Amino acid sequence: MAQEQSTPALLPEAIRGRLEPLMLVAGKVRAGAIKGDRRSIKRGASVEFADYRNYVAGDDLRQLDWNIYARLERPYIKLLEDEEDLAVHLILDVSASMDFPPEGEPDQHKLLYAKRVVAGLAYVSLTSGDRLTVTAINDRQSATFGPARGRGHSFALLRFIRDLAADSITDLNAALEDYALRARRPGLTLVVSDMFSRDGGYLDGLNALLSRGHEVAFVHVLAPEEVQPPVAGDLSLVDVETELQQEVTVDGAMLGIYQQRLAAWRRELRDECLRRGAHYFPLETDRPWERLILSDMRRAGLVK
Repeated sequence: MAQEQSTPALLPEAIRGRLEPLMLVAGKVRAGAIKGDRRSIKRGASVEFADYRNYVAGDDLRQLDWNIYARLERPYIKLLEDEEDLAVHLILDVSASMDFPPEGEPDQHKLLYAKRVVAGLAYVSLTSGDRLTVTAINDRQSATFGPARGRGHSFALLRFIRDLAADSITDLNAALEDYALRARRPGLTLVVSDMFSRDGGYLDGLNALLSRGHEVAFVHVLAPEEVQPPVAGDLSLVDVETELQQEVTVDGAMLGIYQQRLAAWRRELRDECLRRGAHYFPLETDRPWERLILSDMRRAGLVK
């Protein structure tokens, strides 16, 4: 599927208005990662200097270091660590299996749906002043937006998400372990993926994030065609990530076995997450994506 969505299509204005009052909440991040319930740039909480970075359009000019600008004639932004600062990490799986289904209802395409979920969560994070990082993962890339704070970054964020394309395979264990090592600060970490990983592994990656003090949630995205496959007869099935081919005969009994195994897989994912204190949200793309944020995550205490 060609990735030609406009930025408004990712996050329509009507939905932005419903997300505007919300904020993300981390209740399990280890002590020292955040002090107090949450950071808010609107309250003028106490801050201390952390680092510099280059100025980009949309940055708050109040954070421009005019002394450095006078000396170097280049604009730099002061990065400040707030005592109540929440780091939000959004990790989006952009492997080839996310490019599904190749035809049909565009709004039910897995990658577009996942992009909208990430865009919505990121918008909530930016508007409430969190320290946001968005990372796209597969075995060929690890593209990153941020860290960024403030709604002034919203359009740049949406362009970044819009331009991501599905390719290659994903080893969730390797990608999440690498992220846990590279992330400077633990925080609320949400992984949006179909959970199709090399060798089916994800627990080592989850454990790596948890051991570094992250509060973790998996958003498990599947298309309706993957839950109720509209196929029958003698078929040649091709793995979109590995290109391995399998000849199968699909009948009612085979579909029944498939659905039993799918249900067992989802239960295993849920149980392994709950056992470790992580969150698990199963989604199918024929359900309005915004309900994840407006309903499911509210009930789980991750949004208020």
